Amino acid sequence: MKVSEIREFSLEEKQRMLDDRKEELFNLNFQHETGQLENPQKMKQIRRDIARIKTIIRENM
Repeated sequence: MKVSEIREFSLEEKQRMLDDRKEELFNLNFQHETGQLENPQKMKQIRRDIARIKTIIRENM
């Protein structure tokens, strides 16, 4: 997800997106540990999305 796209959302939407990404990362970690993860690069992308969202939220405070 691009930074410009994230900035268009309201604070509540950004927080919801952050919660969704954290839940998705948890599920991917679980799949990774059980050997069911098909695309390990997805974890890296989700971690970066979480960092981007947190950074933008912090900028607005």
